[in-house]
Amino acid sequence: MSLKNQITEDMKSAMKAGDKDRLKVVRLILAAVKQVEVDKRIELDDAAVLAVLDKMVKQRRDSVEQFEKGNREDLAAIERAEIAVLEDYLPEQLSADELAAMVDEVIAATGAESIRDMGKVMGQIKAKAAGRADMGAVGAAVKERLNAL
Repeated sequence: MSLKNQITEDMKSAMKAGDKDRLKVVRLILAAVKQVEVDKRIELDDAAVLAVLDKMVKQRRDSVEQFEKGNREDLAAIERAEIAVLEDYLPEQLSADELAAMVDEVIAATGAESIRDMGKVMGQIKAKAAGRADMGAVGAAVKERLNAL
């Protein structure tokens, strides 16, 4: 079953169970996916749906940070709850060791020698780690490794 179909089934389950909080987030996901499909005039595959989910999680993390700075813990808690639902659909996150191994592997495979090669390294890692790692953290790890060469 595709990820999009799984999300639709989860929406139905949330409706039947009366889980209004989960239902709200699942509807937001489906609306975001539909918006991308309409804008691009394509049917999204699982990888594209994961990209949409990843973007939604990133937006909510930024919101949590802003709410905490503004002493609005009530709103930050709502965003954290939405992140928890969104992360149910994302694959398991890479551990720090797995991420480091992936970075080393891609640097070796691309023959990267300096920070100028960061673009091609990031391009390959982004394809391998889609939805499984925070790209900000990946970028920092790649930059650190390339500066050490």
